[in-house]
Amino acid sequence: MIFKIHMKNIHYILALSVLSWVISCTGQKEVIEKLKPAVITETVVHDTDDPAIWINPQDASKSIIIGTDKDTDGGLYAFDLNGKIIHKVLGLKRPNNVDLEYGFILHGKKTDIAAVTERETNKVKLYALPELKEVGEISVFEGESERGPMGVSMYKNPETGDLFVIVGRKSGPADGYLWQYKLAEKNGSVTGEVVRKFGKYSGLKEIESIAVDDEMGYIYYSDEQFGVHKYYADPEKGNEELSVFGKGDFKSDVEGISIYPTSKGKGYILVSNQQNDTFNVYLREDQSKGRIAEIPISTLESDGSEVTNVNLGPKFPKGVFVAMSNGRIFHLYDWRMVEKAIISAMKAGNKK
Repeated sequence: MIFKIHMKNIHYILALSVLSWVISCTGQKEVIEKLKPAVITETVVHDTDDPAIWINPQDASKSIIIGTDKDTDGGLYAFDLNGKIIHKVLGLKRPNNVDLEYGFILHGKKTDIAAVTERETNKVKLYALPELKEVGEISVFEGESERGPMGVSMYKNPETGDLFVIVGRKSGPADGYLWQYKLAEKNGSVTGEVVRKFGKYSGLKEIESIAVDDEMGYIYYSDEQFGVHKYYADPEKGNEELSVFGKGDFKSDVEGISIYPTSKGKGYILVSNQQNDTFNVYLREDQSKGRIAEIPISTLESDGSEVTNVNLGPKFPKGVFVAMSNGRIFHLYDWRMVEKAIISAMKAGNKK
């Protein structure tokens, strides 16, 4: 393991030394400078994997990045917007992905909840935010021979206020790869009841990244080496697959998904092109238009990512894009720089 970490750090340093990247999305080669992070977090012990962003309702500039450290002796970390570790929960058995939602009613008051997959125990652990106090767990994929939870996302139905956890696994069937659980309070703890089993799987590699657009009511998930699947988030709307996009747009693995709203019903969906060290960009309102941009950033083999459009203060006035990188770190990018790169790439594409 020491050798693996050492090699990751060497590759990461080399990646940062690269000042430009050649992209050919439109048939014409364009030299585009790699985006550089505004902040790089302090290192975790083993292997960063997936971030989430908790918005502080009293002062958004004091919001927190929550991130996993994936290992048999792993952990869940909280970073401030300067990248400093401010809290951590250790001793988790290979925590993989993390997501969060706001306003679950626990003990009669609204509580923000983070959900973390713990692969080696076949559980989703649930924590109250921002203190990362454990408040419950869900035993997932019970009765299945293939369990090993990896991907996780949360969904809050804007009409009912119900909260759900959507969970993927290391391996699973051709259909019903994902299970969705409705959160409930039981004996003072948070638990979940399975309400649907859905999601097609190509069988090519695995499904990890899952993202939910609460406002639009859609679930997206990355079928690695295949594409991005789209379903309704509300289980009452059924299990019909709505679309698959991104096929042929990736060098190899289709990874982290992040959704940035620019206005009601519009925005961008960013998906990690992991082996290319880029993020492919699609329209939130219409993925059928295909990839509209490919943005090179300074991460190395980025897996999980997250984004917010909330003003987080002078450093991130239009929000922050957070992406995992090899080197046991997360990168924080000023959204203004990401947006500028997207617009430039779109203009270059229109000139072809």
